[in-house]
Amino acid sequence: MNVKTYCKLVEAKDSRNKLLIPSIRILENHSPLMSLMNTDFNLIFEPSISVDYTYMIREDILEKIGRISHELNSQNKMLIIRSAWRSIEHQQLLWDAKFEFFLKEHPEKSFDEVKEIVSYFVAFPRESMHATGGAIDALIYDNAKKCVMDFGTNRGLKIDLSKKCYPYYPEISKEAKKNRALLIGLFESEDFVCDLKEYWHFDYGNVIWAIEKEKEFAIYESIV
Repeated sequence: MNVKTYCKLVEAKDSRNKLLIPSIRILENHSPLMSLMNTDFNLIFEPSISVDYTYMIREDILEKIGRISHELNSQNKMLIIRSAWRSIEHQQLLWDAKFEFFLKEHPEKSFDEVKEIVSYFVAFPRESMHATGGAIDALIYDNAKKCVMDFGTNRGLKIDLSKKCYPYYPEISKEAKKNRALLIGLFESEDFVCDLKEYWHFDYGNVIWAIEKEKEFAIYESIV
């Protein structure tokens, strides 16, 4: 499949999902938030924009992350946790920071054009799946090579946002495709779904998960 066709399919499905979100029932199961920093999993935590961030996820998900981490350890690799539950205030900080960055990077674009670019990859504070505690952003560190693995759009932990971030974007290196397949495969084996536009973002239990898995209802609503 060529790039143009693939991107059109991704964007059409993403638009469909956004239209479906309000119609999805949520039967909250009240699984509490737990910090991944309080586990004995062998994890790397990417520094957060939010002060004193504790990388919390729903308790239901802890064992899933533990098994992913264990499998990577057996391959001499480590799971990098970029982000987990985010409050509305945290999401606002992130959105504002990305907006300021793109505004400086693209002085030729208008305020509204930059807002559209940022919103393409960073959800508005009250729309983020991270608020549910059922979303995880992750990468992988290779202990043998002593570096973050190459996923096609990253330089270490820094990710350049573009359509190349779509998980199965055709025109990236074989190595990047292989590394994405590893990351996505590990999370999908634990019943997560990979975001349509971000190869590092995985959902479980929330409305996006329910849509992609064709569930009757989601089990996590936003925790504010």
